[in-house]
Amino acid sequence: MTTANMNYAAAYEPYYLDVAPMIEALQFQPADFEFKQGWLRHVPSRHLFRFGRKGQVTIDARCSCAGQAVRTEQGEELHRAFRAWHEYYWRPLEIDRDFASHFAEPNAWVRLFRDVRMAWRRFRRQAGPVTLPEEVMGIAPAE
Repeated sequence: MTTANMNYAAAYEPYYLDVAPMIEALQFQPADFEFKQGWLRHVPSRHLFRFGRKGQVTIDARCSCAGQAVRTEQGEELHRAFRAWHEYYWRPLEIDRDFASHFAEPNAWVRLFRDVRMAWRRFRRQAGPVTLPEEVMGIAPAE
């Protein structure tokens, strides 16, 4: 390879997307993101990110961002920031939402069913125990 070819190759290194702004956004604007079906979504930009097991990042966007690769070191740093965001922001939010859903007002059919069920239980509690006469049972008292 000639010196001119080596300079040409060195001048045209692959371009890597700088994800430092996203790492900061995960830390300081966690509400701008949501996680659904394995994809991290940045709500304002609608960019989607998926992380592989080894920290590799896949970007799905409607702009030129999607065609760019992320430098390995920054990908690992972004993956660590994502895991921290998921553990300390998203997971507690999911747990709170799930817990709150247990106490949401049910629809009219469910309320009707519950009312009927509770009325039946109250009715059964008020009825006295059923006893059968000894003659019907065919048991003679012990002497």
